[in-house]
Amino acid sequence: MKTLLKMAVAAIALAAAGMGAASAETIKVGIAAEPYPPFASPDASGKWQGWEVEIATAICEQAKLDCVITPVSWDGIIPALLTKKIDIITASMSITDERKKTIDFSDKYYNTPTVILGSRDVEMEATPEGLKGKILGVQVSTIHQVYAKKYFGDTAAEIKEYQTQDEANQDLAAGRIDATQADSLALETFAETDAGKACCEIKGRVADDVEILGPGVGVGMRKGETELKEKINAAIKDIRENGKYDAISKKYFTFDIYGG
Repeated sequence: MKTLLKMAVAAIALAAAGMGAASAETIKVGIAAEPYPPFASPDASGKWQGWEVEIATAICEQAKLDCVITPVSWDGIIPALLTKKIDIITASMSITDERKKTIDFSDKYYNTPTVILGSRDVEMEATPEGLKGKILGVQVSTIHQVYAKKYFGDTAAEIKEYQTQDEANQDLAAGRIDATQADSLALETFAETDAGKACCEIKGRVADDVEILGPGVGVGMRKGETELKEKINAAIKDIRENGKYDAISKKYFTFDIYGG
């Protein structure tokens, strides 16, 4: 009888564990489906890696969320979030008032300057006057596209738009454009490649505009998901305090990417 009772208790425990596993929530973490080193890029096997992938994984582990990295085209990443094809966005998406009309954001998890990368053979500065008469490449659906159109498009540069930053970089290397604007780390990483060293140099940091460029990068999520937002904000705070954030960052950077 005792044996049967023990077997019954064990069966109930196994069933409960199985039900718990089956009901575990899976969070699809949207990243841009394009190489964007050092933040995210696929390795030879197709597995996504990079600073932002590791940080997203650390946030999920700290928040006890079952997360799956899910590449989505950049220009469709917010629609994918709104239609529940993904559940959060960790794709170097800056927190801006314009985006906050549509989606919500966590607290920031990094903040770096915006710069102009230009041809070594062309003298220019990261100003409307310095870019006058130049062809400036920007990625569509980014803060850089909005900024360039506002400050450089009317009287200074000809703005050429690209679906990916990598395409803009390649056109710059090929001499089809004079410069490109993007996050400093992404452009510095390209400038250190063989193609980047042969063609280009950082021309300077653009004048700040918090309304367009935002106060930093946050995790994007659907409006009204208060519990998820609280978990992610707590996880960002925790990995900053317990050393995980710094441990990951030191593998990629020699400075504090979190910013002021």
